[in-house]
Amino acid sequence: MRPSLNRLIAGLVLAVSAVLGTAAAEAHPHVWIVAKSELIYAPDGTITGVRHAWTFDDMFSTYALQGIETKVKGAYSREELAPLAQTNVESLKEYAYFTFAKGDGKKQKFTEPVDYFLEYKDSALTLHFTLPVKTPFKARQLSLEVFDPTYFIDFQFAQKEPIKLVGAAADCKMQFERPNSDGTAAAQKLGEQNFLDGGNGNFGMMFANKITVDCP
Repeated sequence: MRPSLNRLIAGLVLAVSAVLGTAAAEAHPHVWIVAKSELIYAPDGTITGVRHAWTFDDMFSTYALQGIETKVKGAYSREELAPLAQTNVESLKEYAYFTFAKGDGKKQKFTEPVDYFLEYKDSALTLHFTLPVKTPFKARQLSLEVFDPTYFIDFQFAQKEPIKLVGAAADCKMQFERPNSDGTAAAQKLGEQNFLDGGNGNFGMMFANKITVDCP
């Protein structure tokens, strides 16, 4: 069985510590993701889900690929990566898929991911998956945040076309707010045990990517 996402991260932390020393390993985050997302609307204006594409950093990608046999050296097909993709999306449930939505201020829940797969390109793994909303809903204002509350993973949205509205009405307006870096120094002062103990479990909120969609 392939290791889950959180076990992969734990292993990567140990690897970083061995190579760079304990001080470097204590600085958060440990994994970097470049993200793109699509907000999916039905023809009647209801919001039905979120489609993510998360590209992992080179170090994490290399670590995650260890032990996977391929027909062509250095190339990984979607089929060969399928077991790892399944394990990763299943492990994301523990973290609420790092995706938090509200419709007109009311929290919304997602069901398990569908249409998921891993893609390997330019020495990096990209996880594609769709999060269906548990109950499709209409909202004058949709707010969506993507972040890791424990700040083990840093989510940075792509510079080009980070967010798309799919099927939304033409008069819907979107705003996207990237996190600032003011909390970076504070994160580096906090040791690993502070995070593992749960005392700073919501520190990552300082680095949330915030998407707001207003529809008349």
